[in-house]
Amino acid sequence: MPKQELSVDVTCEGCSNAVTRVLNKPAVQFDLDLPNKKVCISSEHSVGTLLETLGKAGKAVSYLGPKQRGWTCRMDPHGQDADPLWPPRKI
Repeated sequence: MPKQELSVDVTCEGCSNAVTRVLNKPAVQFDLDLPNKKVCISSEHSVGTLLETLGKAGKAVSYLGPKQRGWTCRMDPHGQDADPLWPPRKI
């Protein structure tokens, strides 16, 4: 799935919950970086659809571009980790 990086004006846990609520859809995986106000989304949806969907959270949003190196989209809000090595587990 393509991974896109977007800027979202989130400042608190309530904002984070609003973003999580609108992105909590089948076939959408995302990682919200609250301190840097970014979200990395792995989805087949178009950038326009992602922007429109995030706009429903009531926060300012802008497209930053394809996923940048170093980011890992790892959160699947449907209960499965997109990255089997996340979260780190003791061996």
